[in-house]
Amino acid sequence: MDLEGKRLLVTGGAGFIGSNFIRMAIPRGHVVNLDKLTYAGVRETVKDLESREQYTFIQGDICDPHAVAKAMQGCDAVVHFAAESHVDRSLSDAAAFLHTNVLGTHVLLEEARKRDLPFLMVSTDEVYGQIHEGSFTEADALHPRNPYAASKAAADRLAYSYWASYGLPVVITRSSNNFGPWQFPEKVIPRFITNLLEGRKVPLYGDGKHVRDWLFVKDNCEAIMACLERGKAGEVYNIGGGNELPNIELTRLLLQELGKGEEWIEQVPDRPGHDRRYALHTGKAREELGWQPRHSFPVALRETVNWYRQNQWWWKPLIR
Repeated sequence: MDLEGKRLLVTGGAGFIGSNFIRMAIPRGHVVNLDKLTYAGVRETVKDLESREQYTFIQGDICDPHAVAKAMQGCDAVVHFAAESHVDRSLSDAAAFLHTNVLGTHVLLEEARKRDLPFLMVSTDEVYGQIHEGSFTEADALHPRNPYAASKAAADRLAYSYWASYGLPVVITRSSNNFGPWQFPEKVIPRFITNLLEGRKVPLYGDGKHVRDWLFVKDNCEAIMACLERGKAGEVYNIGGGNELPNIELTRLLLQELGKGEEWIEQVPDRPGHDRRYALHTGKAREELGWQPRHSFPVALRETVNWYRQNQWWWKPLIR
């Protein structure tokens, strides 16, 4: 699909990855941003875009068929980011995750099916569950281990079923842990940065040896663009940064960037069902899409720390 001059519906575009994607997409066409503006969907994140002719904001719920139909009118494709996404919150309120992530995805798919629109489903590596050695390929079985991951696995497979059952042109991405500008400060990297900037310790789960692969958000958005342009309908593409780190090592890097010592670490009890390690094999995206991450992890992490230093106007109201 050639994106030049196209009109894209982006769900959850006031959130972290969605807002970064919109900034990348606007120079190429028109973006309609449908966002409910829950606690993690912050209008100020995209306020600077509202004067752009290529941008339309609609406040609405993806679970509302009328709002979805209005937003999708005249669009050429759907890019679906909107989701409840914080694992800790899912452990205390799974119902909200099932409602938004599964029902909301169904409403979007139904409307896209009526219009026969290409549909890009943004999923997550957490649908695979944990892996102790090696890395997951797109053909591996899904074994989600927390309510958030289970709700995303359900939405992921629901989207696939609309390709298999109805021929809707669906492409699915499963990305590793994203980081970068505009990430809500409940997630680990911005939480640790903002804690340290405000003189508070950083809470490290368990022994700190849980391993994650870190992907700079701009690299993920470029991969999503590549999937829209060159992805094959009915296929899944793993998107990873190739930056595996135990949480304790990530914490030490952040402490170093902010000039703090390890006395700023506070060990806290591990959370239930905490997956030990995620890892993705990304050869398919590299070979079929010609994509690979362009940002080195140390440089991207430093850029992220500096962004939070320079944009306290944005995040300080969110942690009060």
